[in-house]
Amino acid sequence: MSPKAKPREGETDEAAVRKRILGAAFSAFIEGGYAQTSTLEIATRARVSKRELYSLFGNKEAMLVACITERAQRLKTPADLPELRDREILANVLTAFGTRLLTETTDPMVVAVLRLAISETVHAPKVAQALESTARRPTRASLRDIMANAKSACLCDGDPAAMTEQFLGLLWGDLMTGLLLQVADRPSAGEIARRAREATTGFLSIYPKPR
Repeated sequence: MSPKAKPREGETDEAAVRKRILGAAFSAFIEGGYAQTSTLEIATRARVSKRELYSLFGNKEAMLVACITERAQRLKTPADLPELRDREILANVLTAFGTRLLTETTDPMVVAVLRLAISETVHAPKVAQALESTARRPTRASLRDIMANAKSACLCDGDPAAMTEQFLGLLWGDLMTGLLLQVADRPSAGEIARRAREATTGFLSIYPKPR
């Protein structure tokens, strides 16, 4: 049995153990599936006792939800967005938003989380709920705020919710479907930037500045 890793500076023993358990659980879930993975296997991989595992997480579903939630934090949008004074600034904001969203969401580990959440919807319904509340809903809310601000600044006209879905549709196309089915490769940084620019250009042509 390998020695336990020392906690990083500023990290408590409990935080280090929790991190180790989540890493072990995520690897086990991805490799063997949620239903087939036992808490004993997770405890063995994490080099902890089952008692210690249960004291921190309670059950296997809580571990999977924690894995999803932890990785979903990467999808949060920065709060310090510039004031939308003209269409050029709006274009830059949308392009940056699209680039960040594609970069984070197409990461193989994030795609693996999405695939796991979809496959385990029946066995662990809280997983999909966690993904919705910590990633999907906040991402759309942030983009919807951008659209509402653009409308208030008279830079484009339309329903912010509809504009949000329009932009996301232009940005993603069928890319995520291909990634989930493992029939498409993760786009390069250059390809991601191009998709974000083209989605922004297409969106602004659909929603021109009001006369």
